[in-house]
Amino acid sequence: MSEPAAPATPAVNDPNATITEAEKSATVTKIDTAKDKKAVGDGAFKAGDVKSALRSYHEALMYLHGIDKNALKSLGMSSSPSPAGAVDEAAGAKTANETTEVDSMLEKIYANMSACHLKQENWKRALDTADKALAKNESNPKAMFRKGKALGEQGHFEKAEKILEELKRKHPGERALADAELTRLRAADKERQKAHDQKMRGWLSREKKSAPAP
Repeated sequence: MSEPAAPATPAVNDPNATITEAEKSATVTKIDTAKDKKAVGDGAFKAGDVKSALRSYHEALMYLHGIDKNALKSLGMSSSPSPAGAVDEAAGAKTANETTEVDSMLEKIYANMSACHLKQENWKRALDTADKALAKNESNPKAMFRKGKALGEQGHFEKAEKILEELKRKHPGERALADAELTRLRAADKERQKAHDQKMRGWLSREKKSAPAP
């Protein structure tokens, strides 16, 4: 299922743009509708209806993409910049990307979509959506775990091990979960290697038998 196109947004991300009351109202309506769609998706996922959950999450994305950050600031929905951003600002540079309420919602929706794709064993989409969640918050523990699992299921064990070890460092409380997944992946990787070796031995044996006598 491809991502839906974002609805047209009248405001432009121009720091000097004047945000009208109509644009503010439209922004609030979009965010409230997205929240409702996400809540429906969360409920569907908990009930085991993964397809319905994904549909609701996609619908939520339709309302969130393209929302003007200036409108969010005017509504008080933009958080303070990170400490690093504050230092940059003091030095005369532009502030770093601020985290808005929309960014936070997108992070959670993408992380939840990754969980849905894992349930469907759609490893590629699970990885893609986990990466999108991590683009909003590189330390999101659920997205980190789901990325590691998706990588491991695709046979990228070294990359999976790296992200899961990073998860343990950043979130010690997730150590047991990460270790369990690492143990599972190592066992699966060993089985894949064993099957590969057996296949190679069989191929070499057939080659040897079919080789002409000297």
